[in-house]
Amino acid sequence: MKKFMLLHYGFEQPTPEIMAAWGKWFESIADIQVAQGGFSAGREISKEGAKDLPWGGDSITGYNIIEAESLDAAVEIAQGNPYIASIRIYELR
Repeated sequence: MKKFMLLHYGFEQPTPEIMAAWGKWFESIADIQVAQGGFSAGREISKEGAKDLPWGGDSITGYNIIEAESLDAAVEIAQGNPYIASIRIYELR
């Protein structure tokens, strides 16, 4: 099995319906999930210096690391998530 990181993008205050849907999705991946986490405050560092990252539609709000046979399989798994803006999936080396 390969490992994939799912990065969750976009923030809005979750409704009870979204919370319930996330709960079901997390249950559905419990046997293939390696790790999960969420983010709060953050900063971006560049040659121009450091700046606080806003919390909104472009924010990375959390991640899951899962095991799957392929990138296509990881995409299929991620499509069941009730994401806010999008999910980006990367194979881990």
